Amino acid sequence: MSDQQWMLRALQLARQGLYSTEPNPRVGCVLVRDAQVVGEGWHVRAGEGHAEVNALAQAGELARGATAYVTLEPCSHFGKTPPCADALIRAGVSRVVVGMQDPNPQVAGQGLARLQAAGIAVTSGVQEADARALNPGFIKRMQQGLPWVRLKLAMSLDGRTAMASGESQWITGPAARADVQRWRTRSGAVISGADSVLLDDSALTVRQEQLGLPAAEAALAAERQPLRVLIDGRLRVPLQQRLFQLAGPTLVATLSDQRQSDYQAVGSELLALPNADASQVDLHRLLTVLAQRGCNEVLVESGARLAAAFWQAGLVDELLVYMAPRLLGSSARPLLELPFTQMSEARDVHIEELRAVGNDWLIRARPAAT
Repeated sequence: MSDQQWMLRALQLARQGLYSTEPNPRVGCVLVRDAQVVGEGWHVRAGEGHAEVNALAQAGELARGATAYVTLEPCSHFGKTPPCADALIRAGVSRVVVGMQDPNPQVAGQGLARLQAAGIAVTSGVQEADARALNPGFIKRMQQGLPWVRLKLAMSLDGRTAMASGESQWITGPAARADVQRWRTRSGAVISGADSVLLDDSALTVRQEQLGLPAAEAALAAERQPLRVLIDGRLRVPLQQRLFQLAGPTLVATLSDQRQSDYQAVGSELLALPNADASQVDLHRLLTVLAQRGCNEVLVESGARLAAAFWQAGLVDELLVYMAPRLLGSSARPLLELPFTQMSEARDVHIEELRAVGNDWLIRARPAAT
C-alpha cells in the first residue's frame, strides 16, 4: 500500500473522535512495519493518550523500525500529556508521515524538526486536504483565535422558517432533527437567541437517543455536552425557562452583568459583551471568548434576525440548510432577515454538499468570497 492509502486509514481512525476530542483535534495514527499494521490508535478524549501513544502501546516492540502515519504533526510540547514526538523517538520508529503540520503558527514544524534531529525520516502533506477537513475549528482557532461557525437553518420549499406567529415545530422530519443532533455533538458550543428560546423553549442539549449512531459511539458522543450559549441583550428569557433548569451551565451573552448573582444562583453565567454603542451584543467578541474557552466548532441555531446578524458580520463559515418538501406561504417568516433591495446586494454561496436526510434535504454551503 502507498503512503496515501495508509494515511486514509489513519484518517478513518481519527474520525472516531469526531464527537469526543474537543478542545483537542481529531487525530489518528497507524504504525506499519514490513507492509503490515503493527499498531493503531486515535485520540479519544481530551486529557487522555494521543493517537501516537495509543498506537505505540498496541505495537510494543514492533514499533521499532516502523513507519508512523499520523494525520496531524506530532506535538512537541508538554500539555496534559508528554510530547508525542518524543514518544515516537523513544519507540525507535524509522519514518514519520504526517497529513498536515500543527496549525499553531508558534509551534508549527517543531515536532517534525525534533523528529528529523533524531535521525527519523519525515514526510509531510500526505492527504492534507482530508486532514484539514477533519479539524476546521481547531485550525481556525489556532490561526485566527476564532471558532469555526456553522449556521443551521430549517426551511420550507418556499424558503420560509416559521409561521408569522413564530410557530416552527416541526418544519423538518425526525431524520433531519437527528442529523442536527450530530452537528451539535461535534460542537464546543451551541448558540441561540432570546426569541428562539422563548418561542420553542429550546434546550440546546445533545440527546443520546436521537443521535442515530451505534450504541457505543452514541454513548461516547453523549459524554460531553456542548456549552449552551444564549444571546439575550436585555435579559428577556426568564430564569424559570427550561434552558436554565438543565444540568450544566448556560452562558448568557448580554449588555450588562448587573444581575450576575441571579444567574449564578441557577448555575449559569452572565457575560457583558456590548458593541460600540451598547445597542447589541458584540458577536465577534463572543466568538473570541468561546475560542479562548476551547471551543473549536460552534453551531448557531437561531431565528432569522440573529442568523442574519452573524451572516452580515462575516462570521459564518458554513451554512447547514435543511429543506422540507412543504410550503408555508408568503406571510411566513424568511430564512434570513437581510433587507436587500438591489440585485447587487445579493450574496453567493458555494454548495459543498447536497444530500437527502429522510424526507428532507440538507444543503451544506460556504459563503463565496466577496
